[in-house]
Amino acid sequence: GLAERPTAVFCANDLLALGVLQAMYAAGVGVPDDLAIVGYDDIEFAAAAAVPLTSVRQPAVTMGTLAAEILLEETEEETATRKHEHRRVVLQPELVVRRSSLSAR
Repeated sequence: GLAERPTAVFCANDLLALGVLQAMYAAGVGVPDDLAIVGYDDIEFAAAAAVPLTSVRQPAVTMGTLAAEILLEETEEETATRKHEHRRVVLQPELVVRRSSLSAR
């Protein structure tokens, strides 16, 4: 019944979230009033959905730039003065809030 239904779904990617959104619409479940939906990746279609989709946006340009820089560093020849060092880079994603998670309640 209604009491057993979850109030929110976080999907691994936006395509899955858009599929959940479509299935909920077909089942007569209100988004976001009955079920909030959040995706991941913030693809172009997320903002254009019938109910605009809240999504987590990754800093894609920064990720690509850093990946290329690290790859170039990894392929340079080692010299006696420079020791190889692994590095860990942590980038901050951004929550893009849209209507799919904003209940009127």
